[in-house]
Amino acid sequence: MERFFRSLKTERLNHLSFTNHQSVVSEVENYIQFYNYKRRHSGIDYMTPHQKYNELNKVA
Repeated sequence: MERFFRSLKTERLNHLSFTNHQSVVSEVENYIQFYNYKRRHSGIDYMTPHQKYNELNKVA
């Protein structure tokens, strides 16, 4: 979780300005989608978390 929040802040939120709460919520939701389905992670063999999850489910 700590790594996720660090990535969220450094990759997405630090350079943005928001006018209201809904714009923040929308941006965080977009980042979660990106983080889970598109962003490759070196700690899990450069797969997305969604790909790794599916791989682990096939084994179980």
